[in-house]
Amino acid sequence: MIDTFALALGHGLLAVAMMRLVLREGLDVDPLLDDIKSETSGNRKAASALGRNEARRARSEQGAETGEGAQ
Repeated sequence: MIDTFALALGHGLLAVAMMRLVLREGLDVDPLLDDIKSETSGNRKAASALGRNEARRARSEQGAETGEGAQ
């Protein structure tokens, strides 16, 4: 009788712990995933011709605003 109670108590507590872990809000949320996605899209944009042209235009506009005229 004691052995059955000890087994039931141990397994019951393990089941409660497992359910609490499974039902957590942030279980499937990886905080670094957003950083990785933004870094990847930034690298992809910088590697494309459109991204390089856009960066070049931004630098020339910034230089024009500071008085360093672009040639």
